[in-house]
Amino acid sequence: MAEKKEERLAREIYSAVGGPSNVEKLIHCMTRVRMTIRDYDKVDMEKLKAIDGVLGVVQEDTLQVVVGPGLVNKVAQVMIDQVGVKLGEPFPKDLADDNQPQLSEHQKAKAEVTQRAAEFKAEQKKKIKPSKTKAVLKSISNIFVPLIPVFVGAGLIGGIAAVLSNMLVAGDISKSWTEFITVLNVIKNGVFAYLAIYVGINSAQEFGATPGLGGVIGAVTLLSGVDPKVPLQNIFNGSALSAGQGGIIGVIFAVWILSIIEKQLHKIIPDSIDIIVTPTLTLLAVGVFTIFIVMPIAGVISDSLVGSIMWVLKVGGAFSGFILGLFFLPMVMLGLHQILTPIHIEMIDKTGSTLLLPILAMAGAGQVGAALALWVRCKKNKKLTNMIKGALPVGFLGIGEPLIYGVTLPLGRPFITACIGGGIGGAVVGAFGNVGAIAIGPSGVALIPLITNGHILGYVFGLLAAYVGGFIATYFFGVPNDAKKATELD
Repeated sequence: MAEKKEERLAREIYSAVGGPSNVEKLIHCMTRVRMTIRDYDKVDMEKLKAIDGVLGVVQEDTLQVVVGPGLVNKVAQVMIDQVGVKLGEPFPKDLADDNQPQLSEHQKAKAEVTQRAAEFKAEQKKKIKPSKTKAVLKSISNIFVPLIPVFVGAGLIGGIAAVLSNMLVAGDISKSWTEFITVLNVIKNGVFAYLAIYVGINSAQEFGATPGLGGVIGAVTLLSGVDPKVPLQNIFNGSALSAGQGGIIGVIFAVWILSIIEKQLHKIIPDSIDIIVTPTLTLLAVGVFTIFIVMPIAGVISDSLVGSIMWVLKVGGAFSGFILGLFFLPMVMLGLHQILTPIHIEMIDKTGSTLLLPILAMAGAGQVGAALALWVRCKKNKKLTNMIKGALPVGFLGIGEPLIYGVTLPLGRPFITACIGGGIGGAVVGAFGNVGAIAIGPSGVALIPLITNGHILGYVFGLLAAYVGGFIATYFFGVPNDAKKATELD
């Protein structure tokens, strides 16, 4: 039986990173296999980048191998199945790598010295704390990345429900569709109505607390046990607290506090009563703190944040759109885009849509335009054009990483001209104004069903402008001379 593509990729990736024994744990996102590496001296980066099917390699806190959407799930599953663990679980330290050659006594001694050196190096690395900014961004990423498929699926279902509802009001479909529309909305609300709970669970996992306790704190912000006739009061101004006040930002902060308190209680509560006393005291203390302190303060912060962004986009218009579209990809490269996820969610919660996402989606469209220009100008470079052919379909659907890491970024100038294309698209969307998305997740053409009613054309014109802008800027100014040669990237 022929070896499947995901099996080959899993085998070759393991070979390039020093085998399964050199991997501490493994997870994946929409396009990347993310590995925590024990010893980077054992990783052959050039070999890893040269693997057929690997679209790029990013080294941050984890080693990230870009293989593309859909395929990444299969590759990651094969890799963990070979080890016998689940996604995110620690790999055993005593794993035996396949095809491991027999070593002589001299080689064993040398390997032992090398291993001791690697362990010492790893210990020293642990002592070097990453910057607080990177740590915060990493935590935000870990909280929301597992939820992205949920946002995509539920968001598209909500989009279908909205379209059908409009058709029902217009008389284009009969009232017999009412029950089906209701079912679609129930499914959509299964995510967005209880998002605070999911975020609470993921936040607890990220901060090292009990996931169930985090979920309860998320649920506390929904104020589900409060009689509307006798509301809880905001202790700062006497107004009534509203369900969800403080939003996702408040939930994350409250669960972080919960993780600190729970860990401290585990240290001082006797083991015999720990399972009873610790969760009870933790929930009581953090629950009260969340209701009377976190919700009012986080509510002011989230309202101010959303209000400020709305004001900037309204006043800035095309200029604000251009700046956001221009600089979004550099933000992605630095990992700063993760901070925008809770902002998107807050905007959706407060206003029903996020005006940021359609503008930021233009950055990926600029990459598509740049790639098309490279395809036209560099036809002799077969390897480059083949990479573009493979990456363009998902690029149109809003998955830009294959184009970024496989095409434009390695060549340099096309990455800059692609950003310019993104800025042009952002300016068009900003000029139209009020172009919002009802959920987060996809971008590109895949975001069209999620655009708020009456503003789809504004988004489509923005996409076309970004495609054309990225193409023209790259065609005339962004093609390196070496890229036209057949030997480029070979």
